[in-house]
Amino acid sequence: MKITLLLPPKPDASWTLAVQGGVRFAVTKAAPSLSGLAAPFELDALRQVQQRFAEAGLTLVGLEGDQFDMSRIKLGQPGRQEDVERYCRMLENMAALGINLLCYNFMARLPGQAHDWSRTRIDLPTRGGALTTAFNLAQVPIANATGGLTAEQLWKNYQWFIERVMPHAQRVDVKMALHPDDPPVPVLGGMARIFGTMDAFHRAYEVSPCPCNAVTFCQANFMLMPGDVAAHAKALAKRIAFVHWRDVAGTATDFHETFHDDGPHDMVAMIKLYHQLGFTGPIRLDHAPLMHGEPEAWMPGYGIHGRLLGAAYLRGIARGLGIAMQ
Repeated sequence: MKITLLLPPKPDASWTLAVQGGVRFAVTKAAPSLSGLAAPFELDALRQVQQRFAEAGLTLVGLEGDQFDMSRIKLGQPGRQEDVERYCRMLENMAALGINLLCYNFMARLPGQAHDWSRTRIDLPTRGGALTTAFNLAQVPIANATGGLTAEQLWKNYQWFIERVMPHAQRVDVKMALHPDDPPVPVLGGMARIFGTMDAFHRAYEVSPCPCNAVTFCQANFMLMPGDVAAHAKALAKRIAFVHWRDVAGTATDFHETFHDDGPHDMVAMIKLYHQLGFTGPIRLDHAPLMHGEPEAWMPGYGIHGRLLGAAYLRGIARGLGIAMQ
């Protein structure tokens, strides 16, 4: 397995600290607003991002999130055909540069909603006064908003999208790893959410059973779904292309995130399980509380110190189990 961090597409202090912490692999969101370049459906722009990481001693192994505005695709609006063509060019560019992992989601949002994923609090005190994120569905301010799509409308848009891009991904050998809804609730802010259950993932792979239709096993989201997280991992084992390693306490409608070494789940058992399932790909240190001295402007859950603490914990677990970890 490859210890990996999500890092911004332009160098900052988190890059330096990641390398000093022994991390060698990165994924990034190369959207123009973050990279200062064109979107990655332009080859030169993506090449420049890749070179930035290489010069810092980091290997860019994947892209994560919406690399450009995906709202017309997710909402089924006019112009989505043009966006799909851009998406396919991005897949070609990734393959040309040897970047063979794309973590994508199908979380649609209404205008004015800031993120695909959602939290109702980003300043909940946890161990030692570190600040973590939390979600309580009852506190979602637009819980009764109208104008969103139904689940079947979203499924129709997802099928339209996947039938056009997945054959392209298969041809250029880029794994498109589907991320679950975060949080995995059926409706959020008036908009249906369709990837919050195991049944939904099985349905997605019925729509497109090809090997490049993979999964981002975002561990905490699968923990919040009905059933047992280990059973979920076993059921999806052949499709796991990417692991997000984090822990949460609570339920899908009311939870908070924890430090990697301070949550209710058996994180050692999960690493042992991934190894037993034959997973050798990127395992990303996902959300961690914001620690003392870190800029409050940093994205909630993405303080570097907490994630590096998690990386050290992960490396220690792997060494104790005799599992190779790059």
